[in-house]
Amino acid sequence: MQRLTEKILAHTAGLQEGTSISAKNLLHLGNRAAVDQALSRLVKRGQLIRAGRGIYLRPVVSRFGTSAPSVEQTVEALAHQRGEVIVPSGAAAANRLGLTTQVPVQSIYLTSGRTRQIHLGKQVVKFRHAPRWQLALAHRPAGEVVRALAWLGPDKAEDALTTLKKKLPTTTFNELVSAAAQLPTWLARSVVRVAYG
Repeated sequence: MQRLTEKILAHTAGLQEGTSISAKNLLHLGNRAAVDQALSRLVKRGQLIRAGRGIYLRPVVSRFGTSAPSVEQTVEALAHQRGEVIVPSGAAAANRLGLTTQVPVQSIYLTSGRTRQIHLGKQVVKFRHAPRWQLALAHRPAGEVVRALAWLGPDKAEDALTTLKKKLPTTTFNELVSAAAQLPTWLARSVVRVAYG
C-alpha cells in the first residue's frame, strides 16, 4: 500500500498548483478501495488537502509551511476537471463594477453544476447552481454585468445600467445588448430601454 501512496504523490507532483484530484482520476494506479485508502492516508499526513467529498488538492509548500492553494486556482481547476461553468457571484461582480461598496464576506460562485461547498484550509467556498442566463457570457465583462444586475434585482437594475453605460467600453455594452434575448424579460427590458431610450 505504501507503494500506491508514492505513485499518487508522484502523479500529483507533476500537476499544477491548485489542481483538483479525485479518486476517479487515479484508478489507473489501483482499485477504487485502495486508492480511497491511500488518499485518506495522504490527507492525514498533510500531503494532500481534502477539499470536499471526493475532491483533493495538492497543498502549496513554501518556506512558511504548507497551505491550501488560492481560491481562484482551485475554482479554475474544478471547472476544467468537471466541465462546468463556474463564475464569481453577482455580489462579487457588483462590487468589482462599483455598483456596491459591500465586499462579499464569503467566497460564493455560481455554477452550471450542482450546489455544494468545498473547504480550503479554514475557508469555505460555496458553489450555487445558477440558471443558464446568469452564466451567459461567462468569463466576459458583459457576463459580469449580467450577474451584478441579477444580484441587484429588477428594482435597481435600470439605474445600475444607466451608470454602467457611461463607464463600460461600448463593445461591452453592445455585447450585453446582443445577449438580451437570453435574459429574463425584466432584465432584457431594462437593457433595451437604457440602450435605446
